[in-house]
Amino acid sequence: MNKSIRKYKILDKQIFTNGEYQIVPIRDEDKYLIMQWRNEQMYHLRQNEILTKEQQEKYYKEVVDKLFEQNQPEQILFSYLHNDKCIGYGGLVHIDWNKKTAEVSFIMDTKLEKNEFDKHWTVFLSLLEQVAFQELSLNKIFTYAYDLRPHLYKVLEKNGFVFANQILNNNQKVLIHEKYNPTIKLREADTNDIKLIFTWSNDEIVRQQSYQTESIKWEEHITWYRNKLEDKNAFLYILEIKKQPAALVRFQNEKSHSVIGIMIDKKFRGQGLGSIFLNLAIIYYWKTNKLPVWAYIKKDNIASIKAFEKAGFIYKKDVIIKNVASVLYEKVYKV
Repeated sequence: MNKSIRKYKILDKQIFTNGEYQIVPIRDEDKYLIMQWRNEQMYHLRQNEILTKEQQEKYYKEVVDKLFEQNQPEQILFSYLHNDKCIGYGGLVHIDWNKKTAEVSFIMDTKLEKNEFDKHWTVFLSLLEQVAFQELSLNKIFTYAYDLRPHLYKVLEKNGFVFANQILNNNQKVLIHEKYNPTIKLREADTNDIKLIFTWSNDEIVRQQSYQTESIKWEEHITWYRNKLEDKNAFLYILEIKKQPAALVRFQNEKSHSVIGIMIDKKFRGQGLGSIFLNLAIIYYWKTNKLPVWAYIKKDNIASIKAFEKAGFIYKKDVIIKNVASVLYEKVYKV
């Protein structure tokens, strides 16, 4: 067993176990094994040249060693062990401490790739999720994977990751899959939410972003809300964080598409939660409705546009809504 390990200041717990497997703070003794695996698997990594021992030593000294002393390191790396033998490494990288998100990184011993790929990705993810969600209370972890190993996507989806977006990087297709903190929940809105949604609807920022900028009267709201609950083509979802209501996402079905809208409680704004809420709601909506989802956004509402783009919406065209310059974004169901 490990007699002495380095410790991350940010973590209370350092060793995470699943049966015969563990992740521990990245060990100095594993650095040349890791270098070897990276060199053997360059085809799917963001690595442009063969690493040398000198480069690996320098990287550990200038980057890795400093991670242990930082209160909010950009990455938290682990050695992945089977009975104390290193058979892989990875961790949380590109950590955004403000938005509480991080990318998942993992490489296993090249010899295990062919026959034990699914097994070790599954075990490693179960361990890393303990770090991300239980220790660090992150909102989201995600993978950024080039379209070179399609079998990876199946493993991710088996482990609760959902497809979120597809982009091009240097003319190469990249698929992004996400998994959200299990304390972020979705439920259908009901009659008990009428006052809550009324308060959110009359928030100053919400009214500015809406196409109806005037304050909403209580009597008008009661009529509107009751009609929505009875409308078979309307879907209203409340997003909660640790059982505290945080946002409303609503859909209104038209003939060929559905129109989406979102309101976020002011306590939860500025935390990068918009795209998470949108994707959770769309996943739930698409369980029973497969219509393309359209979003109309005021052109000067940059924050909202970014949130929809991050959630995988694609710009469709410029439009004018109630004499206001706007943009139309769309997200289409994919089998």
